[in-house]
Amino acid sequence: MKNRVQLIGHVGQEPEVKNLEGGKKLANISIATNDVYYKDNGDKVEKTEWHRVTAWGKTAEIIEKYVVKGKEIAIDGKLTTRSYDDKDGNKRYVTEIVANEVLLLGK
Repeated sequence: MKNRVQLIGHVGQEPEVKNLEGGKKLANISIATNDVYYKDNGDKVEKTEWHRVTAWGKTAEIIEKYVVKGKEIAIDGKLTTRSYDDKDGNKRYVTEIVANEVLLLGK
């Protein structure tokens, strides 16, 4: 099996785009996906999950040009986990999706 993630959701904030050395771009966004189900008693339950998405190079350029807060997009990528030490020396872990492809949906 291959490490592959596909999501359709709405962008939660304006993209954060950084220009790195050598002209390469890095874009970070968060997208919300919604799940709806019904309890046995008929009550509707809506659950929102937030996903951190990182994109590099051409994909980051597309995000910078066309993606705005509230836009519905589809993401295809892989799930990654990394760690870092915070300012207090505590080890923190981040799980994110590294996007290979972004599709612009909706209006």
